[in-house]
Amino acid sequence: MPQKRKTSTRRRRRRKNQNQPIYIIIAVVAVLLVGLFSFQQYQKQKQEDATEQVKEEKNEFIKKVAPEAVALGHEYGVLPSITIGQAILESDWGNSTLASKYNNYFGIKGTDPNNTVVLETKEYTNGQWQTINGRFRSYSDFRESMKDHAKLLVNGTSWNSSQYQQVIGSQDYIEAAVALQTDGYATDPGYTTKIIRLIQKYDLKKYDEGIK
Repeated sequence: MPQKRKTSTRRRRRRKNQNQPIYIIIAVVAVLLVGLFSFQQYQKQKQEDATEQVKEEKNEFIKKVAPEAVALGHEYGVLPSITIGQAILESDWGNSTLASKYNNYFGIKGTDPNNTVVLETKEYTNGQWQTINGRFRSYSDFRESMKDHAKLLVNGTSWNSSQYQQVIGSQDYIEAAVALQTDGYATDPGYTTKIIRLIQKYDLKKYDEGIK
């Protein structure tokens, strides 16, 4: 009888020892799964925070330029939605080199070396995009850039004073966006569509009330 009990004890110990690797594997897998889930949650939260931050930065940019756009709208007759939409598109929300360093929100070019800077830019020519060097106006303040933009639309270019009269004469942002393209403001074939989408997505039309 005593011998029997010893054998039974040894068997239980062997079973316990045999099961230990399984318990270890289960524990490791559990830790890995918890770690993976935690990492996924962290990444998700990080993306949400980044998205929220970008959204806030865009709202701040609109708040920054909107009052000046409205004031210029009353003074020069340029629809604020067009001014804001172009500022967003041309300056990449104020993040382009031309905008962030030289306060030029509209890609306005110049010839005077004293108030211009030469930067690379892309233009759509002969059915394809080409990188060229352009001489652009440099401003001490973004408001100067916005006023210069309004004056450009009103007074036209040095070679055509009525170049943008269709833009000025437009009664709504869609008509004005189309006129920007046909009047030759930009070489990008999708310029009109991009401006309209920005105005609609960020409800920029509301700033046009009382202008026309």
